[in-house]
Amino acid sequence: MSDFSPSEPHKLSLASLPTPLEPLPALTRALGGPEIWVKRDDCTGLAGGGNKARKLEYLMADALETGADTIITAGGIQSNHARQSAAAAARLGLRCILVLTDSVPGRSSTYHGSANLLLDRLFGADIRFFDGNADPDTVMADIAAGCTAEGRRPYVIPVGGSNAIGARAYIDAAAEAHEQAAALGVSFSHVVLATGSGGTHAGLALGFAAREPDLRIVGISVSRAREAALQRVQDLVEKSAELWGGGRLPEILIDDRFVGPGYGQPTDAMAEAVRLTARAEGLLLDPVYTGKAMAGLIALVREGRFGPKDRILFWHTGGSIGLFAYDDVFKKEA
Repeated sequence: MSDFSPSEPHKLSLASLPTPLEPLPALTRALGGPEIWVKRDDCTGLAGGGNKARKLEYLMADALETGADTIITAGGIQSNHARQSAAAAARLGLRCILVLTDSVPGRSSTYHGSANLLLDRLFGADIRFFDGNADPDTVMADIAAGCTAEGRRPYVIPVGGSNAIGARAYIDAAAEAHEQAAALGVSFSHVVLATGSGGTHAGLALGFAAREPDLRIVGISVSRAREAALQRVQDLVEKSAELWGGGRLPEILIDDRFVGPGYGQPTDAMAEAVRLTARAEGLLLDPVYTGKAMAGLIALVREGRFGPKDRILFWHTGGSIGLFAYDDVFKKEA
């Protein structure tokens, strides 16, 4: 098994690392199943925390190396990635253009004006709104061409920061968690996380495969059917391995049963997971990613998919600011 590239890629310091690795004893008792822990990437610090801060350390470094003065990226109206990108650009003195697509129909006026979107405005982002049918990659390419014509130097970051450069951050994060677990004298049989744009999943899968090849990384899809999600993560794994090296390519595991009506659409299982985790552990999840991922973990426990000796690591990717955009869901008592 070969190591990852010994030549360290350039990165900035934007995140508060390492993030905590903590047991969840009350949730473990409530579910009556295997021991559950959490990796707190909701505690990365930048703009309220979340997994994108790690990716932006590499992506923003690459942008500065190219001489960029404008960052262009995309996401949904309540994109966590957009929020953290806008904050990173503000810190670095870069212009930030956000392409936000209204891709979650039927949401409230609060969804369209508060939470992450409010923070995007606070960070000074230039926000461009498009309907849910718009292709973000095409729109960003057009905006970048316009910026270039104006004499600016744009740098396009893909949705979720999910490319081989961004995935490198989660190769590193796997090493971080491995070292923390070793220091605590624990090991994990499974990692469970939300799988959306795929970069976090790809990086973790590749990073853990080099250190703990028997560890199973289970992605709970929040947006795509299983085959499409598998293909996306596999493509990112292959591109990341080509860029950064590493050993054998890992098996990619995806469960798509918890997407519900679609990306960002609330489900009863998500709401139950958010409430249970909050009331058992005082730990906030979000409605779009970690709430559905925890719903998946809870279902897998209840279905008996884990053995009594298993120990599960739930990778918290952040996003709890999004709860305020779903006040209509959570103001109702369970």
